[in-house]
Amino acid sequence: MKALKTLILVASVAVLGATAVTASDTTATLRNGPIDREASAPRFAKVENNDIKRKRAYPMQPPTIPHKIDGYQVDLRVNRCMACHSRRVTEATQAPMVSVTHYMDRDGNFLADVSPRRYFCEQCHVTQTDARPLLENQFVDIDELLKASQSGGH
Repeated sequence: MKALKTLILVASVAVLGATAVTASDTTATLRNGPIDREASAPRFAKVENNDIKRKRAYPMQPPTIPHKIDGYQVDLRVNRCMACHSRRVTEATQAPMVSVTHYMDRDGNFLADVSPRRYFCEQCHVTQTDARPLLENQFVDIDELLKASQSGGH
């Protein structure tokens, strides 16, 4: 029993010592600097404002917002997004209409206006920026996977 307590004590001291050394180490991280120093904040990414629809990576993925939304008011009284994307105005604005699912309640009943659970657009939809990815994206779209499997690839 005494040997076990000694072993635990020695292991604990070793772990604490290694932690103290690592704190000032310049271990490779996404921070680009030592872990024990505050890193400089990256610049704000520029929001793309080109109104070009992006490809979606998977079925039912909410589309990204292809334009700036700075200053858009979306609260209990006003939803600025609906000034262009409401089914009543899309012919005039040429903006895509929000999906019919946004006009359904949780029981599948159709409503005259956007469902309260779909009213706050930025719960699902985000603007696209020119931010450099922190990590390489290795995502492969399902269509690419199916095409590769049909042609004998992996």
